[in-house]
Amino acid sequence: MIDLKKLQNNFDYVSAQLQRRGVDTELLHTLQKKNRALKTAKADFEKAQAAQNEMSKLFGLYKREGKDITELKERVDANKARINELIDIQREAEDALTSIVMGIPNLPDEEVPDGADEADNVEITKVLTPPSLAFPPKAHWELAEINGWIDFERGVKIAKSRFAVVCDEGARLERALINFMLDFNRERGFTEMSVPAIVNRQALEGTGQLPKFEEDLYKIDGESLYLIPTAEVPLTNLFQDEIVTTETLPIKMTAYTSCFRKEAGAAGRDTRGMIRQHQFHKVELVAITHPDDSDTLFDEMISCASDMLSALELPHRLVTLCTGDLGFSAAKTVDLEVWLPGQHGYREISSISNTRDFQARRAKIRFKEGKKNRFVHTLNGSSLAVGRTMVAIMENFQDEHGIIAIPHVLKKYM
Repeated sequence: MIDLKKLQNNFDYVSAQLQRRGVDTELLHTLQKKNRALKTAKADFEKAQAAQNEMSKLFGLYKREGKDITELKERVDANKARINELIDIQREAEDALTSIVMGIPNLPDEEVPDGADEADNVEITKVLTPPSLAFPPKAHWELAEINGWIDFERGVKIAKSRFAVVCDEGARLERALINFMLDFNRERGFTEMSVPAIVNRQALEGTGQLPKFEEDLYKIDGESLYLIPTAEVPLTNLFQDEIVTTETLPIKMTAYTSCFRKEAGAAGRDTRGMIRQHQFHKVELVAITHPDDSDTLFDEMISCASDMLSALELPHRLVTLCTGDLGFSAAKTVDLEVWLPGQHGYREISSISNTRDFQARRAKIRFKEGKKNRFVHTLNGSSLAVGRTMVAIMENFQDEHGIIAIPHVLKKYM
């Protein structure tokens, strides 16, 4: 959630930053009005409450002096009724403000490049050189059929489109990747966690998936519970509404989970193969840290994901996302895109984001500094998307017959 004090005290700056993300000016002015209305309601309530306290003191004084309290009692009763009205007005003002602010994205960092969509993202660097294949490379769905690794038809039969069954050596490779990724992250200082794949609404509101992206989530009928779209949600919300000690920071976690997304906003994209599935496996990195350390940790998480890809001998590049491609909760994001010979291009395989205190405000995650409570910074990133990593191995390690070699670092897991 954006800082409402910053909005009120420096509206022009906050408005300009959010307009870079495409937030409508009229909506921002409405937000400003609602925030002012809440401040006014709070001030009116506090004034009425102070008057009530003063009149309560007068009761004792009047009784000691033998004065008539009839008029004073009438004033007290009228003020009580006014206080009850002001409580309702304040609650309505809070609800009106919340309904808007929960749909406002995070402010982008100033260094985030302006742009409309992924075409305006800025390449930082390339890591490893794509292989020069002496034959026309096959796409992973062709290789899956040759090797019997992925059964798309049976996935559709037992579920629907964009579900797949991974078979035999493909399933072993998938399991090897999960183990390798978790071990790699643990060696980098991230504590391994195992978390629920079902979370409540409050958790999804805390990390910014709700209310904006409800149509992309799988909801459990009759309950306020949802299947997770990413392990970022349960990992971050482990500390929801808590005050952590400074000594425990940074908190660095990694977890493997299945993830579930309807991808309602991506109809027609990547309908073939494993790139965009409704259920997929992912190993996630999440960090909760002191604000002064979040940029350092951001770079550390990027290096962790990039070094993992290098260990797997997968060519990739690092890309800074522009304002138009930035995720809802992110202040800045670097994507890692892996080379896919079968598609003759780079495709996203990891996304590392610093959300600053945006998620911490929503989830009420704080730390004590002196006598004051401050909001932590939260960061998250894929490390890595398992299915896409398997696709990258299939396409980069294929030979002319469609046989797939295994990266050296995975051999001990297979």
